[in-house]
Amino acid sequence: MLQIGADSRRLWEFGAGKGGFALEHERKIPDGQTLPLKRVARDWKDLFQPRLNVAWLAIDRVFLRVAHLPAAEPTEMIAMVELQLEKLSPLPVTQIVWSIQILPNPVDNLQTVIVIIVARDVVQELLGQLEGQGYMADRLELPLLDQLLAGGVKDDGAWVYPGNDPIKITGLVAWWHGGILRSVGLVQVSAEGNRDASLQEQLTAMAWAGELEGWLTTAPRWHLVADESAAAIWQPMFRAWLGEPAGLVPPVPSAQLATLTANRAARAEVKPGILPPEYTARYRQQFIDRLWMRGLFAVLGVYILGVAIYFSLLGVQSFKTSRVENEVRGLSKSYTNTLQLAAKLQVLEDRQALKYAALNCWKKIAELLPEGITIQTMAFANGRSVTLFGTAPGDQETAVTDFSEALKKATVDGQPMFQSVELPIQHRGPTGWTWNLSGDLARAEEVQ
Repeated sequence: MLQIGADSRRLWEFGAGKGGFALEHERKIPDGQTLPLKRVARDWKDLFQPRLNVAWLAIDRVFLRVAHLPAAEPTEMIAMVELQLEKLSPLPVTQIVWSIQILPNPVDNLQTVIVIIVARDVVQELLGQLEGQGYMADRLELPLLDQLLAGGVKDDGAWVYPGNDPIKITGLVAWWHGGILRSVGLVQVSAEGNRDASLQEQLTAMAWAGELEGWLTTAPRWHLVADESAAAIWQPMFRAWLGEPAGLVPPVPSAQLATLTANRAARAEVKPGILPPEYTARYRQQFIDRLWMRGLFAVLGVYILGVAIYFSLLGVQSFKTSRVENEVRGLSKSYTNTLQLAAKLQVLEDRQALKYAALNCWKKIAELLPEGITIQTMAFANGRSVTLFGTAPGDQETAVTDFSEALKKATVDGQPMFQSVELPIQHRGPTGWTWNLSGDLARAEEVQ
């Protein structure tokens, strides 16, 4: 609930409960200071917890009329008022916005209806001012209506409700007769000149109108619904005119009045009231568009955040991968060096093994070589293959064969020395036999 004053604004915040709306916070915001957007702006929460923004209208910008119509449903009542609108409105119908407030307790099957009429340009000016402050109103309400309804009027007469503007002296005058609200009117007293005479002239004109209509038959009793500050302004004017002050009635406090307005606006059967329907549709569309844009920005933000997280993780993994690759390169170099050392060691071991393998092979051949057989050439290749060339006397044809068999069975340290020994190849010559014999050693490391 927002009230725009001369030098400040008042903002009331309400929470919904089982018994209606209850006041939660009250703020006074100086001019020039922005409204708390978190409190007045709409967001996605409004989809689940609807918010009702209400702004108060100043009494001096409104025309009020009273009509007595047959009791009917609100929709039928609106139709009946619309038929009489040209007679009730002081402005052309095309230049106004209007609403009604139906008073309870019909009398003689007649319902009292207060018709609220406001110039369209006045409403547009106010809504533009509210939009400039970030406040999108759902309803425009007149707080003096709640002051009038909550005052508990029991006596006939004229009830004066001063406005809350300290600069302009304005007031709403409600005329009651026979327990029925007969008329309402607005008085405006100039701050300069003879204020007493101005008030007397306006109130007298209203009384004459009541007499002409036939419902005011006696001198009215005057009641002033005002606090001390307002009474200090109005009572001297009544005393100068009537010779005595008007009956003073304390008003409903502003916070309680705002609560009454909030509950009445929430239960209102006539919607959206004074607010033009095109503004309601525009505000609704702006709200939906804003939700879409915020949703898109939120999705875009989540996407960008996800991409940032992805690239961050990718960078971390790349760093770890680079570190592992560097370690692998270091280990690979060490491993290559190790392989080279192992190969060199193997070569050295092979050389050592070959050296001993050749010596052992020569020793074993010398031990097993039969008498009379000579070896002319011994070839030792690849550390494994042994080829023998030699001669034998003519009468020792089988000696070479026996020699090859003995080589097959030869052992070194309990292990076979030769893996295989081929049969000797012999050729008879004029002086004896020539022969060659070849064989493969067993593993050189076992031969040593």
